[in-house]
Amino acid sequence: MTVPGRRSSTFTRLLRHGFTAPSAAERLLDLPDMSSVRGDPVLLDALGAASDPDLALRGLVRLVEAQDPVERQTLLGTLVSAKPLRDRLIGVLGASEALGDHLARHPRDWHALVTYEAADLHPGVEEFERGLADATDPVTLRIAYRRCLLSIAARDVCGTTDVAQAAAELADLATATLRAALAIARTAAPADAAQCRLAVIAMGKCGGHELNYVSDVDVIFVGEPVEGADESKAMQAATRLASHLMRICSETTIEGTIWPVDANLRPEGRNGPLVRTLSSHLAYYQRWAKTWEFQALLKARPVAGDPMLGEEYVEAVSPLVWQAAERENFVADVQKMRRRVVDNIPVAEVHRELKLGPGGLRDVEFAVQLLQLVHGRSDATLHSGTTLKALQSLAAGGYVGRADAAQLDAAYRFLRAMEHRIQLYRLRRTHLVPEDEADLRRLGRSLGLRTDPVAELNKEWKRHASVVRRLHEKIFYRPLLDAVAQLAPGETRLSPKAAGQRLEALGYADPAAALRHLEALSSGVTRKAAIQRTLLPVLLGWFADSADPDAGLLGFRKVSDALGKTPWYLRLLRDEGAAAENLARVLSAGRLAPDLLLRAPEAVALLGDPEGLRPRGRDALEQEILAAVGRAETTEGGVASARGVRRRELFRTAAADLIGSYGTEDSPAEADPGALVDRVGNAVTDLNAATLAGALRAAVREQWDDTLPTRFAVIGMGRFGGHEQSYGSDADVLFVHEPLEGVDDQEATRAANTVIAEMRRLLQLPTADPPLLIDVDLRPEGKSGPMVRTLASYEAYYRRWSLVWESQALLRAEPMAGDADLGRRFVELVDPLRYPAEGLGEDAVREIRRLKARMESERLPRGADPTLHTKLGRGGLSDVEWTVQLFQMQHGWAEPGLRTTRTRHALAAAHAAGLISTEDAQILDEAWVLATRVRNGVMLVRGRAGDTFPSDGRELGAVGRYLGYGPGRVGDMLDDYRRTTRRARAVVEELFYGA
Repeated sequence: MTVPGRRSSTFTRLLRHGFTAPSAAERLLDLPDMSSVRGDPVLLDALGAASDPDLALRGLVRLVEAQDPVERQTLLGTLVSAKPLRDRLIGVLGASEALGDHLARHPRDWHALVTYEAADLHPGVEEFERGLADATDPVTLRIAYRRCLLSIAARDVCGTTDVAQAAAELADLATATLRAALAIARTAAPADAAQCRLAVIAMGKCGGHELNYVSDVDVIFVGEPVEGADESKAMQAATRLASHLMRICSETTIEGTIWPVDANLRPEGRNGPLVRTLSSHLAYYQRWAKTWEFQALLKARPVAGDPMLGEEYVEAVSPLVWQAAERENFVADVQKMRRRVVDNIPVAEVHRELKLGPGGLRDVEFAVQLLQLVHGRSDATLHSGTTLKALQSLAAGGYVGRADAAQLDAAYRFLRAMEHRIQLYRLRRTHLVPEDEADLRRLGRSLGLRTDPVAELNKEWKRHASVVRRLHEKIFYRPLLDAVAQLAPGETRLSPKAAGQRLEALGYADPAAALRHLEALSSGVTRKAAIQRTLLPVLLGWFADSADPDAGLLGFRKVSDALGKTPWYLRLLRDEGAAAENLARVLSAGRLAPDLLLRAPEAVALLGDPEGLRPRGRDALEQEILAAVGRAETTEGGVASARGVRRRELFRTAAADLIGSYGTEDSPAEADPGALVDRVGNAVTDLNAATLAGALRAAVREQWDDTLPTRFAVIGMGRFGGHEQSYGSDADVLFVHEPLEGVDDQEATRAANTVIAEMRRLLQLPTADPPLLIDVDLRPEGKSGPMVRTLASYEAYYRRWSLVWESQALLRAEPMAGDADLGRRFVELVDPLRYPAEGLGEDAVREIRRLKARMESERLPRGADPTLHTKLGRGGLSDVEWTVQLFQMQHGWAEPGLRTTRTRHALAAAHAAGLISTEDAQILDEAWVLATRVRNGVMLVRGRAGDTFPSDGRELGAVGRYLGYGPGRVGDMLDDYRRTTRRARAVVEELFYGA
């Protein structure tokens, strides 16, 4: 009798044995049907050893209650006296609620767990076929399947088999099930069966002999007519049989389902015929198949139907698999596949994804399969469809380091064991780690983690996922370093040929040169070489993820040669996580940023500073440049310092643009392309304005000691005034001056012209720094007019002679350097011209339209594609800007928001004022941003300005990567550009031309 207020001894024992609901467990043990084993210590120990003791007890009670009286005593007696049955049955009941339900529905199936013979320990297809032999319809097949599954799960949870053996047994059971299903289908349609030969080829995890508890079973069907049969009718018959087989396995019955049979890996996927002849398969693979399809064929294995036809299929496609690495698009396909696909995973689930998340199962499987495709063409030992066997062969052949292979093997086994246990619980197809505490506790205990199951599980899972994430890339590249380094005795190295093949497959156009760079960087026993050997495997992966891996590696060697002896360089790359990845992105994305960096490699320090890529404002830049000019002993030295600052800041801007466009492992790419365009435009404009201020200060000091005999201002025009400059833009300007009191006009004009000439000379001197060209062609009277005018002269000219195009050009006028008050008064002078009261007259509008039409017909370069020219082409920059500027000149007098030099701001103001619809404004803005980004991308990639897409394939691919298009998607990029600008041109026709 239990004293009130005190716990019973049974309650305490249950608590000590791991029950989380001991009171409920005590009530279950007190049931009459359990009386004979209620206090049995052996049973309690077995329940306590289960993954979930409470679940195990509930399942046992349901099973006992479902027996007739005689069978109940047999079960309980055997349970207490026979340890093999006790461990297996309690183990299954504590790990799988679904199998507990099956046993409750089919109470005599517990006998399947009693036998413990040698053949029972590791059954194969034959044993499973015997277990399914009595199945005659879908329902009895499901019952027999679950009975066989019971024995697999029992061996698994008891540790009789490891995770790889359990996966192989599940694949063997699937094979036997497909054969049984096909037999049922043949029996149901003997006429169809008589007309054709049908082979079932297992793919995916089933083909690889590594199936999950619940997974789609991927298959391909191959059919042939029997001798004398009509091929068309035979293929129709084979299709009916294949469809019936799929339904038998996939449909839900009173006994549930088995698993879906998925035939979407067949040629043309779900759009292709379900069954093809062997010759039809081969024709498709030889002509149309993509790299991923050959990757899938790595696991092809005949499992059911006509065995001879199945073998013929595998023998026919196998050579094609191992030739895939020689196909034209292999590198682009590999780059595409190497980019981890998590886009379709909800953000909230990424961290719980065992299969597709970072450091997941897919990372290991993909890495192994890719290395098989690259090296399997010359090494038949790699021809295995099983991930762990293939990994073992890769290590034995020196294609993967032995230590790396051992770590990946352990991580993969642990992650697969987690996946198995998660699916086993309810026999549902899932790859998500549960969030519920009880589920995590059961999962941890099922993996042998008993002290603190939840904490230990999370720790082990994160540790193994971290190993996979770290090694996923390194296993491609570490052996490449070993190929050019001295190895420890007994280690196997990649041959030069194999190293070259791997580099080619990863996108390196000149593998021999790449190996020379690796040798130069990593050979030797110095600390520098040791750090490089640590860094390079990761860097090589980032280089390979770009459009020009060779350029990235070459640039890294040059930077390392220049900075290798400095104490901070390699330490920065090793210790600052973002610095190495940022450097890899910058070096391999094109020519401009590496060229800027190699002229002053110490700027690499910017890449490791969290604030290093943030653009500096004009005030800070001007202050630094003016201070440098003031310290310099000569005019040339001062401007050289200013140009050095400009070069560093151009690199900062380009690096930030590239990293924002590509994204990194820790931060995604910038989602708003307009923000990237504005950032570049503002940064380069501020930089060029500060540089002009420095050159002006230097030119004045040389002759006048900081006091020029005339007030002098630099007015930005065009993209300079509009804050829309790109990396290679000239500075479009007007110069205005106003003589100081008492100074003769001619003397003042001579002084102003001297300053202008000196500024232009200083900013174009041949040095290592990029020049800043000053363009004054937008001045009154163009090239025939004076270089500089007084404010009064501008006023007289504009009052008497100004043309409509000059008023339009003045929409971009903004003071950039020099006397601020003079600049402000210049703006006040031109405001009535660019924003005329009551807007433009009809004659002026017609003139603007005429000028635009003439420019389109005359200025587009001969041979240029008008659909791809970013400046003058259809729907390009000119179209959008002239349309916006027409609105500014017509309505700027009444709408203050339109009085801006910036295109996007003016477009937004026109929309806010109701002058343009939301849809039209979005279309024009999207086209303008895209065209600007293309120009920026061309400059970054080629190192020189251009208004059209590059013709070189690699350069075109690099522009695509900058714009966010993955490998092999250049065609999509061009199509999207044409579509975007075509829509913009339609808006321009309506709003500008009045069509």
